[in-house]
Formats: sequence, structure tokens, C-alpha cells
Amino acid sequence: MNLSAHRVRCSIRVALTALLMSYPLLTIQAQDLSPRAYLITPFHSNAVTLSWSFNDGSIDFNGALPSSDATGRYNISVFAYYHSFGILGRSANFVATVPYAEGHFQGTAFGVEQHLYRSGLADSVYRVAINLKGGPAMQPREFVKWHQKILLGASLKVVAPTGQYDPTKLINWGTNRWSFKPEFGYSERWRKVILDGYAGVWFFTENNDYWSRNQFYAGTRSQTQKPMTALEGHLSYDFKNQRLWASLDGNFWYGGTTSVAGIENSLTTSQNSRIGGTAAVPIGKHQSLKFSYSDGAYIRFGGNYQSVSVAWQYSWLGRPK
Repeated sequence: MNLSAHRVRCSIRVALTALLMSYPLLTIQAQDLSPRAYLITPFHSNAVTLSWSFNDGSIDFNGALPSSDATGRYNISVFAYYHSFGILGRSANFVATVPYAEGHFQGTAFGVEQHLYRSGLADSVYRVAINLKGGPAMQPREFVKWHQKILLGASLKVVAPTGQYDPTKLINWGTNRWSFKPEFGYSERWRKVILDGYAGVWFFTENNDYWSRNQFYAGTRSQTQKPMTALEGHLSYDFKNQRLWASLDGNFWYGGTTSVAGIENSLTTSQNSRIGGTAAVPIGKHQSLKFSYSDGAYIRFGGNYQSVSVAWQYSWLGRPK
């Protein structure tokens, strides 16, 4: 093989991996659809959730890279733990999430088709939330007599760089950086109907070892990303009680322009939206199942995919102090 042919193949490989690099990241961090995230629970409530989601779709790169047919199909399995407590007389809770991802990706660059496979731990996610209005911290006996009206709350979500990451490879489930999302939440109930609305902003630290020390780039370089605004809304209905319900879900996020080695690419700015639905079904005193579906409504940059998920939850009350 002559030198020019080798360079062409290297260029093809680089272009393809670049096509796929943001697909899992945008999915896990920005595209959350979480109905009833600010509803409160009594003191010492605990829950363990096991969920599985299947995602299948295309990737739109808005002309930033030379491809129009990149696709991905991947699964995410998640273990989550929830615990409620009180802060200054207000209801609060904490959630820790550990995901494992596995997927196949493919695309064509410069007329050559390539296939990639990745599996491993993704970055862990932690969220702490506190009620600001309408939801005092309550014991279970007080909670059963309480009726929701208007709730206002705030939360902080943190994505820790605990996922699988190899700086010599461009596609990783881990991001090698911290991400933070402060958020304000609103929830109001009218008998069996609940309206939720959230507004937050993602902030990202620097990845100081981005796709480095390999045959394409011998040194080290950094990747940065501008803040990303995230809006989310849900309209849900209780069919029999608060454990059997269904919701219509939607979100919109904007921003997140990336830079590599100080060079910004404005074509990587996201301006996307997803819509979907969620249903929760109790299967006993302590257990429930949750089903959800979502699809891209408008995608300017990133994954335009369909997602189906199912989750099993076991909840219980701890002993009061």
C-alpha cells in the first residue's frame, strides 16, 4: 500500500469515529424525560430500581462531518437507589445511578462503510433535590393525610467520570470529565391530573486528555463544551391511585457547542427536542413496573432515535429515628 492510500484510509477511519463520538453522551446526559421528579415522599422512603432501555436510530451531524447515514443501536442497563430525608424542615431526596451500556454503531465516510462495537460502564449519575414550597418533611402517618397542591423544588445532578474511558480511542462510554446540572422544578396537582415543568442548565468541566497519544495525534489535547440549557414538561393522570398513572412527556435543549484544542465548531450546537410517554403499574405493595417510549421530535445535532425502556422498582420505608 502506498503512502497516499494509507492516508486516505486513516482519514476515513478518523471521520467515521468522529461521526459517532457524541451519540451516547448526548443520549445519557441531555435527553432525560423524567415525569414526577419533584413529587415528595415521606421520611425514610427507599427504592431500588433496575431498568433496561433499547435505543435505535440515526445520527444527524448538521454538516459538521462528511456523513449522512451514521446509525447506532445500543442498550443501557441501570441500577438506581433512592432515599428521602429532611433538610431544615423541607422534604429532600438523593438518587445514585450506575449505568452499563452496550452497542453497535456503523456509518459511511468517503464511500467506505465501517462498524464499531462498544460495551462497558457509563458515567455514574447523582442527584440531590429539595422542596422549596408546598412539601414539608413528613413522617408516613402525616404524609397519608397530606394533599399536593403546588410544589416548587430545586435539584443538582452530577455526572461523575467513572465510566469506561480510553484516551487513545474517540468513542467511549465515559467522558473523562464532570458534568453538573442545577435545575428548578414546578409541579401542580388538580385532583388526578399533575403538571410538571423543569428548567436547568448543564455545565461541563474540561476533558484534558481527549483522543490523544495515538497514531493520529501523538501528544495530548483538551475538549471543552459550552453550557447547555434543558427544558422539560410532563402532563400525567392518576387512573386509580398515585401508583397507577400515565404521562405525556417532552423536552427541549439548546447549546453545548464543543471545542477541541481551543478551536470551536459552531455546527456542534444542539437545538433538539424529544416527545414520549410513560406508564407506571403497581404489582404489589412494594413493587411496580414502569414503561416508557420516546422519539426525536426535532434534531439539529445528535442522535435522532427511538427509545423503549422498562423498569422494575422495589420500595420500602426505613425505621424512623
